[in-house]
Amino acid sequence: MTPGRSTAISSFGWPLRLGISPRLLLVVLLLAACLGSALAVIAASHLTRDQYARLQQLEREQQQLQTEWGQLLLEESAWSSPARIERLAQERLEMRLPAIDEVEVIRP
Repeated sequence: MTPGRSTAISSFGWPLRLGISPRLLLVVLLLAACLGSALAVIAASHLTRDQYARLQQLEREQQQLQTEWGQLLLEESAWSSPARIERLAQERLEMRLPAIDEVEVIRP
């Protein structure tokens, strides 16, 4: 080897020492932080969309259940109307209102 050539290789020093400057390290760290932040934003927006879709589904279900509850209340009031109960008592159980002379008042 020629003396001029060995000094060029030893001053270059590439295989033995990598020249990582603090600026390059800072840029790489900032790039990694930026990519990590971007991925976190993507994940958060995806979760937000999923949760919003679930919320809409639950609101539709709530409206359906409210409608069904109203229908059940109407049905209950129809089945328990005093006129219907009196008619069923007369027809099925052969019940009737007592006459005035059949009523007895019991006092304690």
